[in-house]
Amino acid sequence: MTIDIYGIPTCGTVKKARKWLTEQGLDHNWVDFRKTPPSKEQVKTWVEALGAKAMRNTSGGAYRALPPAKKEWDEATWLGLFAEDPMLIKRPILEIDGVPKAVGFKQPIWEQLL
Repeated sequence: MTIDIYGIPTCGTVKKARKWLTEQGLDHNWVDFRKTPPSKEQVKTWVEALGAKAMRNTSGGAYRALPPAKKEWDEATWLGLFAEDPMLIKRPILEIDGVPKAVGFKQPIWEQLL
């Protein structure tokens, strides 16, 4: 099984997820959005699997800076925004064997998946 984690190293939730994986003895590949931004194709795969609403990082400054119309935007609009600015994506993104499985870290869900 290949586990890939996407996010930024300063994110508290990403830190918790990576710590938990290490404590479980689960090796994982780490991808920093800032150093290696996801491609539009990769973001599209995530949106199709996880949904644009679930992927929105609503607590981040980039999200709060968007206009109020953001509540009306469709998934295609969000896909473009996520590809342009990965800071709009909730973190971490969990992929198992190249398949997006979760966004954010909820330990009970990750326990079931892994």
